[in-house]
Amino acid sequence: MPLFNLKKSQQRKLTLFLVCLLIAITAWLFFALSGKYVYRVDTKVHFTNPPQNRAFHSLQSDTVSLEIQGTGWQLLFARLRVNPHTIDVSLKNLAKRSYVTFTEQLNEINAQLESNQRVVSVNPDTLYFDFSTRSVKKVPVKLVYELKFKKQYGVSAKPVTEPGYVVVTGPFDELKKMDYWPTDSIKAKNVSADITAKVFLKPSDKANIDIYPNLVDARIPIDQFTEKVIDVPVRIINGKNYDIKIIPNKIKVVLLTALSNYSKITGESFDAVVDMNDWQQKGYRTLPVRLVTIPSYSKLISAEPQTVDFIIEH
Repeated sequence: MPLFNLKKSQQRKLTLFLVCLLIAITAWLFFALSGKYVYRVDTKVHFTNPPQNRAFHSLQSDTVSLEIQGTGWQLLFARLRVNPHTIDVSLKNLAKRSYVTFTEQLNEINAQLESNQRVVSVNPDTLYFDFSTRSVKKVPVKLVYELKFKKQYGVSAKPVTEPGYVVVTGPFDELKKMDYWPTDSIKAKNVSADITAKVFLKPSDKANIDIYPNLVDARIPIDQFTEKVIDVPVRIINGKNYDIKIIPNKIKVVLLTALSNYSKITGESFDAVVDMNDWQQKGYRTLPVRLVTIPSYSKLISAEPQTVDFIIEH
């Protein structure tokens, strides 16, 4: 029978029944979700207290599976977010053996989580390590920066750090892959003057690698840029067997350069070439000019002409 055909007393009874049903479902859901459950969640491991005199390499992944006891509410609303998203695991026992167990460190691990979360087990429970003699390597510092400049300003010379090199220690197999060590990024906007800053080196993501020092002084030279026009002589390559004349023998180059470098840039700062193989092997009737070298920290705007004529004199 449609609801609007029910008598008022019947409508009140039906409404009361539905309200009671909703309250019962809500109460059941509340008590069900308040209960304790065991969930499984993956998290990364961060190693602490590494052995001082031995380089080590974990033979397993740096991700482990935690069995955590929590409430149903955590599963419903947060899917049991582990906080922090990594767990610290001490390696102090590696001084006397080649493995660590999570069972021995459950109390320390639980101290890192929220009070309503408790780790009951970790899979795998044991992490094994391979050891080697610690090696030392000196590598250059790579300064990382992200700058936005005021109009007509830019980096005018090579950025420098003091010291320019750092000492990295760790397993030989890891060190042989390293050509440099990056810094944290320097970020700035509306830049129009030199930047000097103390910047930390990027932390190692591996506990068996150490860097010293971990802080450097950085300087990035900044200057205003202006346009300069200069005549650049053109050099002939692969033409030793011929007496060759090119027309014209210079090109006009337009570039942007820092004011501090303006007087230093001459035609000899460039290397413009034509290759006679373009005629001998490709049959070109005019030779394209290639700018092999331009001054550092300059921006090329144009180079004309882009091709030159040539005469082979007998």
